[in-house]
Amino acid sequence: MARKFLYAVAALVVLAGAALLALRLFADDLTRLAMVPTDAFVEQQRLAGNAYADPAMWFSRPGLGARDPSRWRPGGATAPDPAPPEFAVFFVHPTSYLERARWNAPLDDRPSQARARTFLRGMASAFGAASEIWAPRYRQATFGAFLTDAPEAARAIDAAYADVELAFDRFVAEVDPETPIVLAGHSQGARHVVELLRRRIAGTALEDRVAAVYAVGWPLSVAHDLPALGLPACRAAGHGGCLVSWNSFAEPASPGDWLAVYRESPGFDGQLRGDSAILCINPLTGAAGGAAPAAANLGTLKPNDDLTGGELVPGAVPARCDARGLLLIGDPPELGPYVLPGNNYHVYDIPLFWANLERDVARRVSAWAAR
Repeated sequence: MARKFLYAVAALVVLAGAALLALRLFADDLTRLAMVPTDAFVEQQRLAGNAYADPAMWFSRPGLGARDPSRWRPGGATAPDPAPPEFAVFFVHPTSYLERARWNAPLDDRPSQARARTFLRGMASAFGAASEIWAPRYRQATFGAFLTDAPEAARAIDAAYADVELAFDRFVAEVDPETPIVLAGHSQGARHVVELLRRRIAGTALEDRVAAVYAVGWPLSVAHDLPALGLPACRAAGHGGCLVSWNSFAEPASPGDWLAVYRESPGFDGQLRGDSAILCINPLTGAAGGAAPAAANLGTLKPNDDLTGGELVPGAVPARCDARGLLLIGDPPELGPYVLPGNNYHVYDIPLFWANLERDVARRVSAWAAR
């Protein structure tokens, strides 16, 4: 049921967020033992080229009506004014498969599929001004694949990406070529969206159709990653044809381990990311860097105490990009018990700024269309 979206900002969202690099940063040996598969990686049979012609391969797509989880609306939500022109969103959900029995989730695994629908209600719903929202089912890499450097993990992540790329090709074929497109994802989903940019879109005619990209909750180096992605960072509010990303921490932030893994990981140019700045587009202003007070926050998506509903709460948190590229949100807000070590609010990246994100998307699409 749509009201169960709140798990996306509470218990279930933390499971999705586990797929992000951030949780890998804090995983101890016991966590790895409990979550990382020990069996050999089993190569997945590639999906048929027309697999995503089947409506059952999509959580969200035109024609689903009330069954579409991405079309849920929280209490207090109002449509962007003025309304943007028609646009289509391709949204990739974060990790919802938690088992260690396999490196990749089977498509018939009911618990992970149910969680994925919940994540879409809490996250993809922020893109609800779109005329079309497409969110594919895919054989995601398991939680534990992001807790290890084992070669099997990389193979699992690449296998998941292959499904996403196939779904994206169907999306492009289905959407009217005159309709602007927006790519979005969170955590593992953001990682796959970034790979789409690098492998499938950069340097092709598709670049000219992309009104905006939202790769939220996945750290991107301005120096070592962005040049390979084709599109520039969004530098100002209303800037279209560009990329948005942020990683949320309350203060005092203690991102030491998180930053250590970031520094030691290679960028798309093959060099270590080191101390290079992380891309931070402030979701309250739409601009790169800078700060905004809580009064600029149009609505944080928050569940009620008994988890039976939720609403938008204006003015809940401010936002400030620091010199490292972290998005700082001031004193820790009370959104639930799933804040990660170091005051890392990764699991709430989108809910913290739900209303501003909805308006930001509309504004960027309008700017792209005017261009």
